[in-house]
Amino acid sequence: MSPQPVTPPAAPAVVLVQGDITDQDADVIVNAANSSLLGGGGVDGAIHRRGGPAVLEACRKLRAGHYGRGLATGQAVATTAGNLAARLVVHTVGPVYSPTEDRSALLASCYRESLRVADESGARTVAFPAISTGVYGWPMDDGARIAVETVRAARPAFVQEVRFVLFDVEAYAAFEAAMR
Repeated sequence: MSPQPVTPPAAPAVVLVQGDITDQDADVIVNAANSSLLGGGGVDGAIHRRGGPAVLEACRKLRAGHYGRGLATGQAVATTAGNLAARLVVHTVGPVYSPTEDRSALLASCYRESLRVADESGARTVAFPAISTGVYGWPMDDGARIAVETVRAARPAFVQEVRFVLFDVEAYAAFEAAMR
């Protein structure tokens, strides 16, 4: 019997939603975490608050083990989602924006690595925030461009939908423009 051709996976569908990422019913919610993995402000704080103590406990276990020094920028790791409607939270550390150093490869790595971790878990739906565009200062239009290009180039085996969950009208508009 001759081998059958294997159809390569397609890029996941990309959907934009304006709202609160902690309200999303998805297999995976991505957390724009800080390297400590122990919670913080913005999306990170909201996910830890809504996910409850199980998320923090899982992060503490990661810190006590392989991630003793924290999670490196551009990398991703999964934990339980606790009280969230998701099955898992994938934590990723975005780069702080620098006008003098191009860190766009690190930002793209956040999306790529998060998708890889989600895909390895068998996730079909993944909800992303606009990583690094809050307190880390990444310009929203450039952050949206990098996010959309990276996700469109991905070919995960299981992930069928990527949802960018954008907190306000301006972020939604920037991602909408990047989709064109």
